[in-house]
Amino acid sequence: MGLFSFIKNAGAKLFKKKEAPAAAPTASAPAMTEEEIEIAALRGEVKKLGININDLNLTMGKSVSIHGETATTADREKIILALGNVEGICTVEDYITVTNPEPEAKFYTVKKGDSLSLIAKSQYGDPMKYPVIFEANKPMLSHPDKIYPGQSLRIPQLQA
Repeated sequence: MGLFSFIKNAGAKLFKKKEAPAAAPTASAPAMTEEEIEIAALRGEVKKLGININDLNLTMGKSVSIHGETATTADREKIILALGNVEGICTVEDYITVTNPEPEAKFYTVKKGDSLSLIAKSQYGDPMKYPVIFEANKPMLSHPDKIYPGQSLRIPQLQA
């Protein structure tokens, strides 16, 4: 549990610009507040991962707070990264409990000119270990070449 910082102006563009007009409310669907719309978008981002999280609760404020329970530390970290890699989100407050804890991964912020093999070389001393990083960041990454500056990635500890 803790507070994770991200680059606010990097990431998936989930939130619409504030000047866009909202759909007119109807009797069956009352208008949602801007915060409710943003929370719904973030829930969708977590759902896309396909990771089981029990009792998911998101709140918005100066940061996004996430509560719930996952089976593994890797699942917890992927959810934190999925939320933090959204444009406009600069911090994620983590209150997720893990039923089967494992060693935590490091987080790495992609820099201009980085590739997974360059990151693997800097983190593991071997550029050919890039598949370890790619696998650790699925399903957030769909291809090893599709990373961008400002994105945060999981760098798992290698087993000896």
